[in-house]
Amino acid sequence: MKHLLLVFLGGGAGSVLRYIFGKFLNNGELGIPYGTFAANILGSLFIGLILGWAAKSEAISQNTLLLLATGFCGGFTTFSTFAYENHVFLKNGDFGLFALYTIASFAIGFLAVFLGIWLIKIF
Repeated sequence: MKHLLLVFLGGGAGSVLRYIFGKFLNNGELGIPYGTFAANILGSLFIGLILGWAAKSEAISQNTLLLLATGFCGGFTTFSTFAYENHVFLKNGDFGLFALYTIASFAIGFLAVFLGIWLIKIF
């Protein structure tokens, strides 16, 4: 039960922060939904930092991992919104934005995870 509560609390905090990002950064006039993009990239960096820290040091507990990695990062990042936004691009015939958003999200997201793990290793 404690584990469920930790995931719930972390996920709630991550979801609220993602909502704020979307509220202020997603703008239909700009084309790319920057709020979702920023949340997914920062969430990728955060999970790299968290899991890199956990791998480097045994100071991080399973409870902290559940709260931060599973809960917060899981609530902060969003594949479903990303998929829906790509659906809208395709429906509207914005194939260039679809390709740019999809490729940039995956490439930069992977790089952010690797960067987070690398930063923890060198510090």
